[in-house]
Amino acid sequence: MSAFMIVDTAVLDADAYEGYKALAAPLVEAYGGTYRARGGDLDVREDDLWSPTRLVIVEFPDMATAQAFLDSEEYAPVVAIRHANSRCTTVIVDGV
Repeated sequence: MSAFMIVDTAVLDADAYEGYKALAAPLVEAYGGTYRARGGDLDVREDDLWSPTRLVIVEFPDMATAQAFLDSEEYAPVVAIRHANSRCTTVIVDGV
């Protein structure tokens, strides 16, 4: 069963964040991830719980693989770039 990593990001430094994206994409792919949305236009219809900023959705083969990606040694220095240059909420949800 697929799992989806959903990241809502408020970018603080656009130039530095571009560097993060360039490094993260090949790692996502190495873990079998496929980008399904990457910061496209939003049409927010309801925002009672939260107001999204910039959404990224990545499909992974399963929950364990998505977790392995986020917890990997390879991703640790890359995510540090994201943490230094943005504010994020990240969730993984099982697909149906």
